[in-house]
Amino acid sequence: MSKPSELVVEVKHVSKTYDSVPAVTDASFTIKRGECFGLLGPNGAGKSTLIRMMYGASSRTSGEMQVLGLDPQKNGRDLRRKIGIVTQEDALDEAMSVVENMQMFARFLGIPKDVAKSRIDELLAFMSLTHKSNTKIQELSGGMRRRLVFVRALLSDPELLILDEPTTGLDPAVRQLIWDKVEAFKRRGRTVLLTTHYMDEAEFLCDRLVIVDNGTIKLHGAPRALINEHCPGFVAIWSKSQIQAGDGDDVASAPNRRLERATLSELAEDLKREPTQPEIIRPTSLEDVFLKVTGRELGSNA
Repeated sequence: MSKPSELVVEVKHVSKTYDSVPAVTDASFTIKRGECFGLLGPNGAGKSTLIRMMYGASSRTSGEMQVLGLDPQKNGRDLRRKIGIVTQEDALDEAMSVVENMQMFARFLGIPKDVAKSRIDELLAFMSLTHKSNTKIQELSGGMRRRLVFVRALLSDPELLILDEPTTGLDPAVRQLIWDKVEAFKRRGRTVLLTTHYMDEAEFLCDRLVIVDNGTIKLHGAPRALINEHCPGFVAIWSKSQIQAGDGDDVASAPNRRLERATLSELAEDLKREPTQPEIIRPTSLEDVFLKVTGRELGSNA
């Protein structure tokens, strides 16, 4: 038996345009088996366009793409049997119960009835939803719906799990639960592709990532390596209201003010000379990398 390829996804110089407007420009990256790979950037950056091309829901304008050894543009139907997808929309039947929704999807996948029952029971327990098995979808909270979409994505026991903004709008407790389940899936040797505009989510989950802005890949690497390379150390941040209430210096019109230093002691020494104390002091993060690379904060366009 041949050994599975080390690369699950290969993207080479892929571009996508809509009516001559570029959505993705010359994207190239690979995703290795068993890792969580992130597409990180603000809404509208091209992340969802990239993943739609990866499972054959959208055609590419140019370039080459292989996912699990298949070209999604030519073999989209076969490919979708081997991957699980958590889209931004829940797309659940409101009038049906939790179990009925999953049974319907299992039939769509061609999973035998007895196998489907045990797999649904196992996955509902995995996502802490067993107690809601017979509850109608319209009665579920937003967090429960998102967890159920994960159950649906895992029904086929996929080799690749694609997560498109999976925790947007969820409270911190539900986000943490979903993070834990993604980690558990990855520990089984499976591969995860994550799109997100949450920097903490990317730092926690991703082994490697690309930062995407305006359809273009700006950086590629491991989260900690990118932080260490581009902005190591600590940062102090003053809010706009603090600056306007301050001494009226030439940064008063800026949305915020930032002071970065390599060590906490260096930052503390410089802060002694400041007329006002910052609102936030923290270690630098991917948020700071994004700001340095794009010239703007992620939140300004997320």
